[in-house]
Amino acid sequence: MFDGRFRSGVDRVTKPVAALLRRTGMSPDHLTALGLALAVPAAWAIGSGRIGLGLALLIVAAVPDLLDGPLAKATGRVSVRGAFFDSVADRVNDTLILGGFAWYLSDTHRGHLFMLPVAILGVSVLISYERAKAESLGLSAKGGMMERAERIVVVCAALAFGFVMVPLLWLMLGLSSLTAAQRFVAVWKQANAQGKNPPPRVAGQWRSARRAGFESAPVTDRWRAWREANGWGSGPQGFAARRTRPATGSSRWGERRRARRDRRYGAGRS
Repeated sequence: MFDGRFRSGVDRVTKPVAALLRRTGMSPDHLTALGLALAVPAAWAIGSGRIGLGLALLIVAAVPDLLDGPLAKATGRVSVRGAFFDSVADRVNDTLILGGFAWYLSDTHRGHLFMLPVAILGVSVLISYERAKAESLGLSAKGGMMERAERIVVVCAALAFGFVMVPLLWLMLGLSSLTAAQRFVAVWKQANAQGKNPPPRVAGQWRSARRAGFESAPVTDRWRAWREANGWGSGPQGFAARRTRPATGSSRWGERRRARRDRRYGAGRS
């Protein structure tokens, strides 16, 4: 929700900062790794009950995650590797922070309330998986009430106002579940609209699967399929295809190939 409505305003702020970072020679991977490293002490501070320190470290850790994308665009280093690293780092950061919440609640609350952050983590991973799987199929699964930006805001609010920490976590779980359902329905509708015609990307994957199936077939079946596909089948039709098939390659190679065929089948045989 925030990403769709406030992205242009955020870009106006982060673009000049990314231009300044470009002069330092820092790469987007450096920022991603820095945010990942700062998430570790933030999770420790939250889990040990140092809520104010955890909030400060969490905000500091979120800044590199906010700037690595604009820096990649400013330096022209947008790559698949960087996108993969950033996505994995986001999942690790979520796991660390929510794990810190679970540790804190296990010390301060009785019962099974510590499982609440674990449930939030499970739903957030599902949301990310839905988007990744949809994009791998040529579909789109963006948007929702509780994306990662909203989760970070709610987590910061839960740390800043500790007396409403548990209600905010319950709210995050509910809205995250709603987001997962929204993305599922969106992808389901897109898949139904496409019908039985897969997008080109999926068709390429199917061709790879068929090729893998062909390579796993017995050698005799693969040899027979190759001969039939190239007009070298058995019987009169296969013999006619062999006799009438033009020689390929250079002229000398073609003459040698034609001479071998004549010696094998006879120059005057039809």
